[in-house]
Order: sequence, then C-alpha cells, then structure tokens
Amino acid sequence: MPKTRKPQQERSRQTVAAIVEAGLLCIQQHGVEGTTTRKIADAAGIGVGSLYEYFSNKDDVFAAIHEHVVNEIVGVVKPLIPELVKQSPEDATRALLYAFRDFLRRRDNLYLTYATQMGHFTPGHYLKPVNHVLAELTIQFMMHHPELSRLPNIPVMSYIMIHGGIATVIRHLSERSPAFDFDALTEGLARMVQYNIEGDINRLES
Repeated sequence: MPKTRKPQQERSRQTVAAIVEAGLLCIQQHGVEGTTTRKIADAAGIGVGSLYEYFSNKDDVFAAIHEHVVNEIVGVVKPLIPELVKQSPEDATRALLYAFRDFLRRRDNLYLTYATQMGHFTPGHYLKPVNHVLAELTIQFMMHHPELSRLPNIPVMSYIMIHGGIATVIRHLSERSPAFDFDALTEGLARMVQYNIEGDINRLES
C-alpha cells in the first residue's frame, strides 16, 4: 500500500490532486521510465520537497494515479447503468464501448496513454471498484432481462466479454493506422456479444 499522506485541508487536497494530474502528464510526455519525482513536481508547480510531504517516492505517486483513474472509470460507468440495463445486450455493448473510448480520449488521449503504459501494472486491489461497478451492471442487467438468467456461465462470459472488449478498445485506439475504424470495431464486438447469447439460448432450447 502507498505511504501517501491523507490530505485533511482543502489546500492539501488540491496539492495532491495537482501532483496526480502532473504525474499523468509526465507519463504522457516522458513515459513511465522517464518520469521522475522532480519532473512531476515541476509539472505540478511545486518544489520536490513539497511533493515528498505527501508521497514517499515515485511509486507512491503512481499508486495514487492508479486510484484516480479507477475512480474516473467508475464515474463514467455508474451513471450509465440505469440506461444501459434498458437496452438490448448489443446496444448496451455499443454504448459502453463508446463511453469508454470517449473516456480514454479525454485531454488529448491522457487516459489512453495511461492505459497503454501503466494499465498492466495496476495492482489488482486498485481494480476492485471497477470490478464492483461492472458486477453491479451485470446484476441489474440480468434483473431487467430475466430471460437471460438461464444462460450458462454468466460470470465467466461477462468477465471475458467486458475485459476482452476493454483490452481490444485500448489496442485499437493505440494503433497509428488501424485496419478499420472504431465504429466497425464496436459493431463487431456488439454482434459478438449478441451472437454468443443467441447461440447459448438456441443450444438450451434444442
């Protein structure tokens, strides 16, 4: 766990937020290896000594960045749940993929850079809020579509579809010259979800 000092006052919270923001910008500009606490402090407009009042080292800043990005993702997905659950699996998949794309593209691809350079380094315990909100989405979706409750291996297939889709989106957006556009990718993933569901239903009824 990071040794981050918990900011109690508004000014301290603003300083921590500025350091996290600066860390993201440094990763975008210098890469993970090229990012240092001094560069982060310079980007945040503070002295490196001030940074060390809140973070012991660069890894602690990275831990705070992981937590920040995860909270941002939850903030994107959670408000969408009431509308997503009313849609078909195919349409809900499209909507979720476009929302995730828009999130990654924020601030001149700031979060996409994080995902490509640091996403695979994110410790599992930081991802718990994301897993929780995705589980909430799955449960509420099943409640609104009870006909799907008889599908086999729902947790497994939901995990594969969601996390596989996220990884595919990140890979596609990271390519300089993708073979097809994002709309085509989204359509393919949405149809894959729908075909998988229809195939399982047909097998159950045969």
